[in-house]
Parts: sequence; C-alpha cells; structure tokens
Amino acid sequence: MARIQQEDFDLGAEVDAVVRRNPAAGGTVAFLGTVKEFSKGERIAKLEFDSYPGMAEAELEKLEGEAKERFNVLEAFIIHRLGEIPLNGNIVLVIAAAVSRGAAFDACEWMIDELKKRVPIWKKEFTTSGSHWVEDHP
Repeated sequence: MARIQQEDFDLGAEVDAVVRRNPAAGGTVAFLGTVKEFSKGERIAKLEFDSYPGMAEAELEKLEGEAKERFNVLEAFIIHRLGEIPLNGNIVLVIAAAVSRGAAFDACEWMIDELKKRVPIWKKEFTTSGSHWVEDHP
C-alpha cells in the first residue's frame, strides 16, 4: 500500500482512511516529516527528493509488512514525496494502527528509522549558500 508521489497529501484524510479501515484499532499513530527551516546551521529554502524507481516502492512495502509482523499492528502505511518540496511542505507520512497504542507508537518509530536506513531515496538541500545532495538518507 506504500505510495511514492510528487503531489502533496492530506494528513487528515490519510489518517481517517486508516482509522476507517481498522475498526479493531484502539490506537493510530502518525508521523509527519516536513521541510524544516534550518539544517546544520544553514537556512533551507526547499528540498528535492529523488528515488530509485521500483526499488524504493518495493522497500517501503517490505517495511510495512515487516512492521505488521514485528509489532503485531493491524495496518502500517507509508507515503513519501519526490520532487521539489517547499519550506514547511509535507515530505513523508508514516501511520500505524494497532489494538494498543504502544504497538502503534513502536511500529511508527521503527518504520521511519528503517526508511531512513534502507529506502533508496535521496535528498538535495537548497540553502542560502547553494545546493547539495545530503550524504545520509532523508
């Protein structure tokens, strides 16, 4: 169910859809990653994201499946945007729904941490002094 897309997403609509699909859930946790104003002391104007097509989607779907098994959650869901994203723009959304809130929190945190380590998505920062690709994952 993971999605990689250029267009923005509606946080409320995405969370609501997960809640509606999971009536047994007692807790749904969402992490929203946005473009922040500063990075390593430099002011950020925008970010640009690129990915390895096909492989990034497959890895996100693998993460969702692993989270469901590892944390016993009802649903694990990830959206990541590509292209140019302005200051304060939405970058990534990770949602976990579970019978208990603890499992949902744990799964959500694990998914974003693993996404940054494993998914072939690259980030370019545009700052007041120029632009550069970030060495580590977003």
